[in-house]
Amino acid sequence: MDLLILFGSAFLAATIFPAQSEAVLLLMQANGVASGMVLLAVASLGNTLGACVNWGMGRFATGLRDRSWFPASSRQLQRAERWYARWGVWSLLLSWVPFVGDPLTVIAGLLRTPFLIFAVIVAVAKTSRYAVLLWLGAGM
Repeated sequence: MDLLILFGSAFLAATIFPAQSEAVLLLMQANGVASGMVLLAVASLGNTLGACVNWGMGRFATGLRDRSWFPASSRQLQRAERWYARWGVWSLLLSWVPFVGDPLTVIAGLLRTPFLIFAVIVAVAKTSRYAVLLWLGAGM
């Protein structure tokens, strides 16, 4: 059950819902809920799948980008589009950054980035972030 909570918080943190997966991850690490590798895998999978939802929204819901519930504002989308135009798919390495990463994953869908390339780069970025957090958490 604990791992489902971690998965859910990581998934939600990467989508349109505000959630804090880092605190959940570190709390579970401190309480010895599971090994660091299991926590890393669960959090990374959840967060990457959440980003895939954003990609899908961008890819299949381009006509809905002006709706109030869309996961990124017009301003965020414009900034992300400029960034994406300059750096291309490699900008997805920043998909873990708060306030920047989620719009980038939507833009990747809007700009029709191939899904496999998207998923691999985002998984590397998000797994790296969680690995650093777990490493820092182990040193505390």
